[in-house]
This record gives sequence, structure tokens and C-alpha cells, in this order.
Amino acid sequence: MKRLLSIELQKIWKNKASRVLTITYFILLTFIALIASIKFDLGIFKFHLAEMGIFNFPFIWHFNTYIAAILKLFLAIVIVSMMANEYSYGTLKQNFIDGMSKKEFILSKFLTVILFATLSTVFIFILSLILGFSFSSYTELGIVFSDLQYLLAYFVKLVGFFSFCLFLGIVVKRSAFALGFLLVWNIIEGVINGVLSFKVFPETTTAASIMQFFPLQAMSNLIVEPFTRLSVVKNLGTQIGLNNIKIYDVALSSLFIVICWTTIFVFFSYKLLKSRDL
Repeated sequence: MKRLLSIELQKIWKNKASRVLTITYFILLTFIALIASIKFDLGIFKFHLAEMGIFNFPFIWHFNTYIAAILKLFLAIVIVSMMANEYSYGTLKQNFIDGMSKKEFILSKFLTVILFATLSTVFIFILSLILGFSFSSYTELGIVFSDLQYLLAYFVKLVGFFSFCLFLGIVVKRSAFALGFLLVWNIIEGVINGVLSFKVFPETTTAASIMQFFPLQAMSNLIVEPFTRLSVVKNLGTQIGLNNIKIYDVALSSLFIVICWTTIFVFFSYKLLKSRDL
């Protein structure tokens, strides 16, 4: 496994675009810290995000993983390009000539997916600890290390999303078209969700029950938006008569669905590669 991973990392690092995108991704993750510096002071209206509690433990685990997940597209481009370049540069066939099996080839790609997801999760963990101990009003260890479920959800979400990108890279063979298909699929899920929610099953939860099994929606369900958890938002909602009944915990069902989709994407990536005459 170490040999397979080493081969993939060399390919990524020697590709200038992939190297730049990977470095840019981790730099952008550090920009979450800049949110603490956002301040508005307009007379009686004062707005300071850090003072709103977004970096309080344990809320910070929810907030940071949600924000960081938005940036996953940068690494998705690397994953798709990693596969597309195998076709463009002819290294795919050369790997097989050199003795690598198709099973080992897919395993090397999936190990890279796992590595990227792990590095990103560890990075967010460390960044959240630094920001939390700098701004949080609660620093007792019992509170600090509660709600780490969001880190698990973040990891599973990245692995699932990158596995989907890997599958698209094998199916389409061109990074631009693969990313385009990813966008199209996102739109398709949105349209289906709209039709089910407003036309077929209005005013019920049936649409959500169905949509939870779609890949991108399942990944999205892992980490629900955190903003309505903030006390200032809750108080505002109460004043205007809105009762928030949203559940913010990471659902085991969502974890299971995304893990199932990850398995499906990796399995069919292998089957597709195995069936092709290269």
C-alpha cells in the first residue's frame, strides 16, 4: 500500500496544476481564521462574528467542518485530474505494462482519496483547537472534545465526494467533462428535490425521506448548516414567530448511506476499468 500511495503522490506533486490546487486548498482552509476579524461598527449596530460564539467549543466543530466542506471542490479537481491525466499522458497503460494490476491501480487512487480526506480532517482538527482556545468562552476538556462527530462526518463526506469524483474521472476520461457532469448531477438532484417537495409531496417530509438516498444529498445531510444554532439567530427567530425544530446531530443513517455510495463508486470504478480494453 505504501508503494502504491507513493506512486500516486509523485504523480500529483510533479503535476504543477495539481500541486498548486492542493496547496491552495490548505491555504484557503486557514482563511477560516480570518472570519474572527470580521467586524462592523455602524453606530448602534455592532457586528463581530467571533463574539457571536462561532468559535465556542463545541459549536466550532460544527461550524468549521461545514465551512471547510464548501472548499472541497479544490481537491475534487485534483482527484478528477489525477484520473484524467492517466488517459491523457498514457500512464494508465504504462502502469499495467510495468506489472500493476487493475485492482492495485484503483486501490492506489482510493488510498490517495483516503489520504487527502485524512489530512484535511486533521488540519481542521488542529485549526479548530487553535481558534477555539483563542476565542471560546468554554475551555473545559469535557466541552472541548464533545461533538467530535462532526469531524467523522466531515471525513466520511470527503471520502464519499472524492470517490464520486474518481468514478466520474474514469467514466468520462476528461477532467473538464467530469466536473461538468458533477455540476449537471447536482442540478438534476436539485430539480428532483424541487419537484418532489413542491409538486408530488407538498407539506410533508416524504420528499426529504426519498432525497436522502441520492449521493450528493446524502453527503450534504451529513453536516447540516450551523448558523441557525447561534443564539442570536434563535432569538431573532423567536421574535418573529419562527420555531426552529431542525436536528443538527450527525445521523447514523446518513453516514451509512454515504459509506454505501462510496463502496458503490469504488466498486464500479474497478469494474469499469476491468471491462475496458486499454
